[in-house]
Amino acid sequence: MNCASQPFFTGAHGGPPTYEMLKEEHEVAVLGAPQTSAPVATTVINIRSETSVPDHVVWSLFNTLFMNWCCLGFVAFAYSVKARDRKMVGDIIGAQSYASTAKCLNIWALVLGLLLIIAFIIVCTTGSLVIFQAVLQLIKDYRGY
Repeated sequence: MNCASQPFFTGAHGGPPTYEMLKEEHEVAVLGAPQTSAPVATTVINIRSETSVPDHVVWSLFNTLFMNWCCLGFVAFAYSVKARDRKMVGDIIGAQSYASTAKCLNIWALVLGLLLIIAFIIVCTTGSLVIFQAVLQLIKDYRGY
């Protein structure tokens, strides 16, 4: 077993490496091998970007179950399913077209459904107030006030 100490880094002349030698080794490691004038072969890989096309199926299902004004929710659900089918086939343009139609129908179904609910609440509250006032008037007439 040799117990003689040896330097960890050895330069070209047997001594410790200089700053310039270390800098050159670092540049070679970072930049790669020296460039030559030989033609370089390149490989191009085309990766299809997955464009996310929302199909609005959940929104259409909600509108079909709860806001189905003039069957707009059901028609929107049909277009959403068509958009999903087009997306699975790979037809992004067709999927976007069907999804856009489904979104428009969903918006109309939601707006008309909310208007219907608000109108129903207004009719119920005013109707109950009219009935309450009529009952009070009957009670007053009955008692003779």
